Amino acid sequence: MSEVRNIGLSVKPPASSCDDVDCPFHGKLPVRGILLTGVVYKKKMNKSVVIEREHTVYVRKFKRYLRRRSRLSAHLPPCIDVEVGDKVRVGECRPLSKTISFVVLEKVG
Repeated sequence: MSEVRNIGLSVKPPASSCDDVDCPFHGKLPVRGILLTGVVYKKKMNKSVVIEREHTVYVRKFKRYLRRRSRLSAHLPPCIDVEVGDKVRVGECRPLSKTISFVVLEKVG
């Protein structure tokens, strides 16, 4: 069982351990930049998930708000257990692939 690394953020480390080199807690992946919160939309890739974030945009012409969605791909370490529909916090990291530049840090709530 590997020792849990302090990543410098106020997130709870996972209870289980893993051997993933791209895990911020048990590997050597640094987390820097912004932290985002979203809902897991898809979990069909290997060690990756799609996160969906919802925000509102004001349309001045019609004096109304629109609900918009944005999706981003994130790396999911094996030690963090999430399912579709769970609210998660992701942190920015170095690019791990063409579309993945975020890593799941914790399950919120």
